Amino acid sequence: MSKRPETSASTATRTQTAGPRAQEQLLRAADELFYQEGVRAVGVEAVVERAGVNKMSLYRQFSSKDDLVVAYLKRCDVRFFERFESSVAKHPGDAARQLLQCFEDLTRRASAPEYRGCPFVNVAAEFPDATHPARQSVSENKTRLMARLNELAQAAQASDPSALADELALLVEGVYAASQTYGPGCGPILAAPRMAKLLIEAACGRTIDIATESRE
Repeated sequence: MSKRPETSASTATRTQTAGPRAQEQLLRAADELFYQEGVRAVGVEAVVERAGVNKMSLYRQFSSKDDLVVAYLKRCDVRFFERFESSVAKHPGDAARQLLQCFEDLTRRASAPEYRGCPFVNVAAEFPDATHPARQSVSENKTRLMARLNELAQAAQASDPSALADELALLVEGVYAASQTYGPGCGPILAAPRMAKLLIEAACGRTIDIATESRE
């Protein structure tokens, strides 16, 4: 669990920071605390302490904690797809290999000691109301991921692109869950690239090389 600054010391140094600087400080603090400790467990006071600003600065940037949570998830979404497209870019013109690369890179990321799983899965577990703005952010991220998997499956000439996308999406979620139940870098996570390879090869009717470093 991340250590928070002592309240007495941090309160004394808080400032009424305005504009983009305050927003960035608050989002960085929320990013760290929400991901490591959970959204429900972290109050607004903890966020302003970590950010080094006062509460007035927070409410000038975000109308409520829910608004801050949605902004946090937006940053998570941008980072997720930056990583996803970075994996895809490693194999131009070879969609089947691009799909496999996504699992090789996810395995490495999910094997880091500080990995806390998918922030969208974590938030979904904390907010049971599907109409909550945070849950809508979760749905948007997963919908975009499914669409991207379908695009790549079609480009890879899978016999049933939709079915392959569904199978790979399930495997992604399995990695997220295993990282928190079995632990980062566990056997089930390390098996993900091999399982993805089998699914992609069966759907596309071709053999794909798997990176030897995917277990590192």
